[in-house]
Formats: sequence, C-alpha cells, structure tokens
Amino acid sequence: MTRQALNADVLVVGGGTGGTAAAIQAARRGARTILVSEFSWLGGMLTSAGVAAPDGNELLALQTGIWGAFLQALKQRQPEGLDHGWVSFFTYDPRVGAQIFADWVAALPNLQWIAGQTPEAVCVQGDRVTGVHFQTVTIKAEITLDATELGDLLALAAVPHRWGWELQAEWGEPSAPASPNPLTQQYPIQAPTWVVVMQDYGEGAIAPAIPAPPHDDPGRFVGAWDNYGGDRFLNYGRLPGDRFMINWPIKGNDYGEGVERLLSAEKRWEFLAEARWHTQSFARFIQMQLGHRYGLAGDIFPADAATANLGGGAYALHPYYRESRRLKGLTTIREQDILPVKQGSAAVLPIAVSGQGCTQAENLCDAIAIGNYANDHHYPSGDITLKPKSMRWGGRWTGTPFTIPYRALVPTSMDGLLVCEKNISVSHIANGATRLQPVVLGIGQAAGMAAALCVEQHCQPRSLDVRSLQEALLTDATAPCAVIPLLNLTVSDPDWLHWQHYYLDHPEAYPANGNCPTERKQHSFYMAQRSQLDQKSSPQVFQGVLQSQATQDYQLVITAPTTLAGSSIRLVTINPTVNQQLADLSGQTICVLGALNSSGQWLLAERLMMDAIDHD
Repeated sequence: MTRQALNADVLVVGGGTGGTAAAIQAARRGARTILVSEFSWLGGMLTSAGVAAPDGNELLALQTGIWGAFLQALKQRQPEGLDHGWVSFFTYDPRVGAQIFADWVAALPNLQWIAGQTPEAVCVQGDRVTGVHFQTVTIKAEITLDATELGDLLALAAVPHRWGWELQAEWGEPSAPASPNPLTQQYPIQAPTWVVVMQDYGEGAIAPAIPAPPHDDPGRFVGAWDNYGGDRFLNYGRLPGDRFMINWPIKGNDYGEGVERLLSAEKRWEFLAEARWHTQSFARFIQMQLGHRYGLAGDIFPADAATANLGGGAYALHPYYRESRRLKGLTTIREQDILPVKQGSAAVLPIAVSGQGCTQAENLCDAIAIGNYANDHHYPSGDITLKPKSMRWGGRWTGTPFTIPYRALVPTSMDGLLVCEKNISVSHIANGATRLQPVVLGIGQAAGMAAALCVEQHCQPRSLDVRSLQEALLTDATAPCAVIPLLNLTVSDPDWLHWQHYYLDHPEAYPANGNCPTERKQHSFYMAQRSQLDQKSSPQVFQGVLQSQATQDYQLVITAPTTLAGSSIRLVTINPTVNQQLADLSGQTICVLGALNSSGQWLLAERLMMDAIDHD
C-alpha cells in the first residue's frame, strides 16, 4: 500500500481529551503539529464518549489552563448555564463541547487535523520513535504523543507498559489487594461505559419504543435506582433541553465482561458491540420502568463510520474508557502519591531525585498538572474499599488535591515519545483519581507544551528542562495553567504566579491544607448597584439567615425573594473567598448572588453581597 508521507514537529495520535489538549498547546507554542483522530469529534471523554458532566477540578482555584478555558467557552455558548445535574457542577450539550474544540483547532494554521485514521504500526529507529503508519498516511515527527484511548502505541512500539492490578507487595499501596482474588481476575481494569443520552418528551407524550438488543436481560438492572428514586436517578446527569446523560454505575451501563478483549484488534469490536447493546438494554429498561415519556434523544452524536453503526444519534461514538494500558515511566504514581498527608488535606509535591532517568537537578519538583478528585473505581460487581481521599470544602464534599509529575509521561528507555491520556505511568489503584477529564486535559496540555519545547531545545523528553516546561505552562498567553494546587487563589489573583514559583522552588514548604499565606482581605464583598441586577436572570439574589449544621455544612433560611420566604436550601460554593466567608458568618443575615439547582437541591453561591437587595 502506498501511503501519503507527511512530516511534523509534533505528532499527536488520538483526538481524545488529552490528545486534543496536547495538539492545541503544541501548536499554540509554535510547533508544526499534526493531530490524527479515529473519530469525527475531538475531545474524547468530554464529547465523543458522551461524559458531558465532568468530575473534579470544580473549585474555582483549580479551573486553570485549557480546562478553565473550556468551562468559560461553555458558559458563553450555552445560554441555559451549566449547573443542571447533581453529579457535576458542569453539564452541557456534547455538541457544544465538540464545536469548541473544533473551533480552537481550526484557528491554528500550524495544526493539521486528520480524522478517521488509526495507528497500524510505529516507526522505530534504535531506541527512538520517529513516526507512525496509519491506513492512508505515514507521518514522521520529532516527538510523537500516544493519546490513544487504550495506549495502542505502547503496544505497537513494544514500549514497556502495564495492564491490570498491582498487588500490595509491589509498592505498599494501602488499598491494593494482598493477593489475587475473583475481582482482580474478572475485572483487570475498571469497567468502560457506553453513554447514551435520553430525552424527556413531556407529560403525556409517548416516545418511540427502544428496541431490545441482542441478549437483552432486563433483570440485571433491577434495583438500579432503588436508593435514589427515578427522578433523582435521571437528574444525576441532567443536560439542557430536558435531556439526561446515562452513565450510571449501580446496576447500570458500566460493562466489563471480557474487557481484556480490548487488547486484541480482532476481538475489540466484539467487546464494543456487547457494551453498546448493554447500554441499549439499560435505556430500554429505563423507558419500561419510568414511562414512555422518556426515550432516546435524537441527533446528539453524528453517525460515524469509525463506530460501524454502534454509535451515533443518542449513543456516544465510543465507550467512556476509565483505564488503558499504562506506561512504565521514569516514575509511577502510586496511591500514596495522591493521598493527603496525615492530618492534612493535600498530597505532597513530587520530587525528582538522582537516578530516576531525567537529566535534572536533584530535588526538583516536577509537578506539571493538578487534580483533586476522590479515588473512584468502577466494577460491575460493586465498589471496593479505598483509602479516604475527600474533604469538606464550600459546604460539600470534594476530593483532596494532588499533582502529576512530568516523569510519569516519559518512557524509561524509548526516546521521541510522550504519553498524555489514561496511559500515563500510574498504578491501577491511583488511576481512579488521575483518569478524570480535567486532570487528563491538564496532562495533555503539559505533554503538548513539553513536545514543543523539546523541538525548540533540540532535546529528547528525558532531557527537557522541566522548569522551562513549568514556566511555559504558568505564563502561557492563552491559557495559563497551574502546576501547584492552591485552593485559596485563582489564576486571576495578582499573587498567584508568585506562589506557584515559590512552591516550585520550596516544595517542602507546600502547606498541608493547600492554602498559601495571603494578606488579601478575604471579607471583601461583591459591590454591585441594585439596578445592575436582573432578578429574572441567573444568577439571582437571595437573602436569608446562614445556619451552619456542622463544619462545612450550610443551610440558608430564605427571607427574600418573598416567593421562597421561609424555605431552607443547602448552600454551596466553589469560590475560595465565599468559602472563607461562609465559615465566619454562621447565624448572620447574608445576601447571596447565586443560582438554584433543583436536581442537586442546592444554591450555588457565586458572591456574597455587600448589603441586602430590595425584592419585589
């Protein structure tokens, strides 16, 4: 077969969450970049896999880089707002997310996007990856990034990698099993989920019947929402337009039977067909149990040749993969590396020491991305017991912060290659926290920047000056990205860059609670003229008495508007200033600028007002 020959500085293989971010960042840095995707949509988990309710990095201080820019773009393009469901503060139409990424790519003249291609072979010279063969094109590049959903380049290039569980003896992880057991044998990785979007057609409407797929077995879904009720179950991932993202872990559409077939090119489609039918069966069960007003949403996902009619319409283009092949890198992120320190709420910063492969100074902090999600594992047989990794913040539970080290993206011996998806060097246990969408966007942004810098500095990834990478991320002109999680400072704060630099230089001084010292007045209230507030828009203004039920557990007993007077609503925030104010104002009358969420049954506070606002 004669293939077209192309050349690039940076080649990104895979248009998922990490790959899309990597290609955009490499091109923004100036590298001649080619992005090759299997599907006609970019964004992976966030779009083509249908997980339009991302988890983690929801706190305002953690909304940095391409992740923060994505949220801002969603707010601008989705007039209904983002706070609709209760699993996430951000739910959106997947088509809007896909268009944002497509527009960002189209705006970069040095970024070429080729869709509908998958890697068939990797070009290797000695111990260096030099390019990749696809169906109709061969692309040579200085640096290649494996951004595939399942770490396919690692296998094609015979790069050392892992698949499945590690036992406790490997790294002493507290939640790892001591020996193999039925769970580790039946489910070597976390279960993927084929997402479907359903529609509420309205009271009295009858939606088209969802046909039974092959091997339909509705009995396996009985009890899926017993502890929640049908309405709360549907509102888990409520989207705009009376639609629902169906990605339900309890007797729902997680599917992991024979998941090892994903490693085989011949058997992969067999698993994919079963996973897609499993979701169809669950959607049919929902319709039969909750009523025919609920049916499949139409025309959400495009009909894509790559899915061989498995996806499209209401069904995502491919499964939501939670785990893949995982690189054996210069370091491996273990459970201990993501857990908070004793009597603290943040993990220690990663330190590169001599003998770990990078040609860097000893005791260098090589953090390049941040996350905070709790360690979350999915198996069809049920949850497993994991070391706690959550904290109370802003009136609710959230995960504790941690970082991703650059060394986890670099192979132990192969040059010319970086990874930037779920395929980083991480243990099976720790993958439950590192796999989330905002974290992978950050990993992708860092990998894309690293690849561009390798081209600029004429070096291999293991020889890259990591501090130059961190500086480039922190000062990026389009989407500056935090490398140190600071819970009390947003990227717009004038002190933010100073404290990012300080903890890179002094990682041992990083505070156990994730809050840097600040003399900034935390009780500065939002100043607004009453005439500037439209009470019919969101956010709105609410007045009431703040009651603290327990530490970080707030209720607002509403006194205005009068239509809600006397009612009590849970009060939450993702704003660090408001978080501090709420902790200090229990029992006082406050005025809140925010929005009600009926699915989550909370009032999300954006600001506290200086004084009460007159209500009609």
